[in-house]
Amino acid sequence: MTGLLDAQGLEILHEGHRTRLKWHRLRKRLADPLFSVEVMSEGFAAGASMELDLRVRGDGGFVVLHDKGLEGETTGHGPVAGKSIADLSDIRMQEGGRPLILSEDLATMMQSTHPAALLQFDVKDDFEAIGARGIRHLAEHFRNIAAAVIISCNSLDLIVAVKEKLPELLRGIDPSDKLYDIRKAGGWKAVEMELRADLRGPTEPDTIYLHWSLILNAAKEGLDMIGLCRDEGKRVDAWTFTLRDPEAGFSDEEWMNFSALMALKPDQITTDEAPATERAWQQRMAG
Repeated sequence: MTGLLDAQGLEILHEGHRTRLKWHRLRKRLADPLFSVEVMSEGFAAGASMELDLRVRGDGGFVVLHDKGLEGETTGHGPVAGKSIADLSDIRMQEGGRPLILSEDLATMMQSTHPAALLQFDVKDDFEAIGARGIRHLAEHFRNIAAAVIISCNSLDLIVAVKEKLPELLRGIDPSDKLYDIRKAGGWKAVEMELRADLRGPTEPDTIYLHWSLILNAAKEGLDMIGLCRDEGKRVDAWTFTLRDPEAGFSDEEWMNFSALMALKPDQITTDEAPATERAWQQRMAG
C-alpha cells in the first residue's frame, strides 16, 4: 500500500523496503497523453516521482519533448534545436492539441510541490549541443527548487558540467546500453568493473538507471547490480516495466520477472502503468 495521501501508483512497500513507482514521460497510465501538465500537477500534489524528456531550444532554454525533430510528437516541423520560444508558441502536441511545456513553465509549476515529489529531467541532447548557455539556463530557473529535480543524460560531460554549476542538483546516469555491449564483449566481470568505475566516477551520481532485464540477467549470473550500487551509496531505478494488460494484472511471466526484481529491492521502478502495477502487486500478494 502507498504511504502518501493514500494515492495509487506512488510506491510499493515490501519486506520493509520502499520502492517508488516512477511515472514514465509524465504518464500515470499509458492511456494518459504524452507529457501531460494535468498528470504532472497531480503528481506534484501527491508526492510522485515522475520523468520527462528535455530537448534544447535554439535560444538555450528547453522544451519537454523526446524527439530531436518536431514532426513525431507535435504539429511542427524541423529540429527543436533551431527553434525559439516564439517559434514554438503556436505548435501543439499531436495528442489533444495541447501547448508545449517549456522549461520556464516547469520552473513556475515547481514553486509549490509536495516535499516528496521528484521530477527527473532526462536530457536528450549532449553537452556540445547544450553548451554553457543551456547550463546557465538550468541554474537560473532551477537552483532554488533543486531538491525536487534530478537530472540525467547519456552525456557524462553534461552531467559533470551540471555538477560544477549546480552542485545541489541531484544527478543520474544510465550506463545500460554500454553495459549490454560490454557484457557481449567481455562478460559479467567486465560489466561489474565498468559499473564500479561509473559509480566512483566524476559525475558523482545519486541514482543509477538500469534496464530491468539487465538487472535480472546479471542476478542470474551472480552479479547483484542493485546491491553493488547500494554498497557505493547509490540508488537504483529499474526501467521500464509496463504491464501488457493493466486490467488483467500480471501475466505469469510478468509476475516471475517483477517479483524477482522486487526481491533485489530497487529504490525505484519506472513504469507507464503505476496504479495498475501497484494494484496487481497487491492482488498477487493477497493470494
